[in-house]
Amino acid sequence: MKAARITLSLALAWPLVAATLPTAKPEDVGLSTDRLKRIHEVVMRRVEARELSGAVTLVARKGKVVHYEAHGLMDIDAKKPMAKDALFRLASSSKPVTAVAILMLMEEGKLKLTDPVGKYIPEFKNSRVMIDAPRAARPMADGPASGEPKYTVPADRDIEIIDLLTHTSGLASGGVTSQEVAKLLKERKPTDTLADFIPRLGALPLDFQPGTAWRYSGLAAFDTLGRIVEIVSGQTFDQFLRTRLFEPLGMQDTGFNTPEKDEARKAVIYRRTPAGLEKSGTLPIGSPSYFSGAGGLTSTVADYFQFAQMLANGGVLNGKRILSPWTVSLMMRNNVGDLFKGQIGRPPQGVGFGLGGEVVLNNAEARMRKPDGSYGWDGAYGTYWWVNRREQMVAIMFVQTPGRAQQYDFDNAVSQAVVE
Repeated sequence: MKAARITLSLALAWPLVAATLPTAKPEDVGLSTDRLKRIHEVVMRRVEARELSGAVTLVARKGKVVHYEAHGLMDIDAKKPMAKDALFRLASSSKPVTAVAILMLMEEGKLKLTDPVGKYIPEFKNSRVMIDAPRAARPMADGPASGEPKYTVPADRDIEIIDLLTHTSGLASGGVTSQEVAKLLKERKPTDTLADFIPRLGALPLDFQPGTAWRYSGLAAFDTLGRIVEIVSGQTFDQFLRTRLFEPLGMQDTGFNTPEKDEARKAVIYRRTPAGLEKSGTLPIGSPSYFSGAGGLTSTVADYFQFAQMLANGGVLNGKRILSPWTVSLMMRNNVGDLFKGQIGRPPQGVGFGLGGEVVLNNAEARMRKPDGSYGWDGAYGTYWWVNRREQMVAIMFVQTPGRAQQYDFDNAVSQAVVE
């Protein structure tokens, strides 16, 4: 009990001073002040069209912030202006953070990316795969004798950690298994932890043979990675992120549970309707005791800049080394061959998938405006960001209404502002 009180007091005492963002004149790092103004123009165009309520945007190059601006409203009904320190629900922008946690443990020699998940969570051993097949073939497999169009066969190999990082595991990847996960989520108790819930996922069949396809595992894969972090580190996932990542990077506003005093800083989530924007609820992702590595974090643009700039710097920020440059390069390299092309609205060519995020391989083929080598991801509520180590750039646009078109507009406005 005493240790628990000490841990709690440290957690409450930690975030005292916000990191100061390093700034520079745009022209000093090869950007145009006048051209950066177009970011505000393209965002407000969508605000006036009632496609967005507001946004916070940031652009940095060579470690210096040259654009950081709030646009529109964070609450339409209250006519509350968007604030630079607004809190945004990251949703899947949490996934690259979880990927970094796994890579930190890899560097320490505490796990390998090729380790079977069953090494840490026994319920994931001896997985089976749900497949379709002619009825005549069904007696050879373990499954329903009649009536059901699908049945299971043994997995060709175990799920590995890297399969979870790259969405090639088959775990709750949009097939029948995802429906089962949805049922489990409804049954999840408010007090459940990753330790309580994740073993239940291991009993479910996979949607395809591990490593043979890319299908987005919205919650299961990265929540499982969060549990692996707990097992290997001996800390709860939130404790690990706070002490090993957020504190060293000065990310004082990032976490799984927002303090009551900061609830008013949350930007309202909206969805588009024919009549305009309408308030929308949140997905059943996390809870006060369930720390979802897939989508449970809340953060600010300033905080997320610290994380993104660390990656842009090759794993270090303000003298705090999180990862080695070689590990960051691995994270930002295409790890899935051609499997990612054309998936979930992505282009049919010119893109790949790294560890936890998308990689631009050829922006001309992909018809994208961000440069080759860019790495990043987005969230279901609209958070969007990317880094490019070669160009030494970070670009962030946080909104709470998702959309590909607004991402392209932002990328275009950032790219046209680069003049050197």
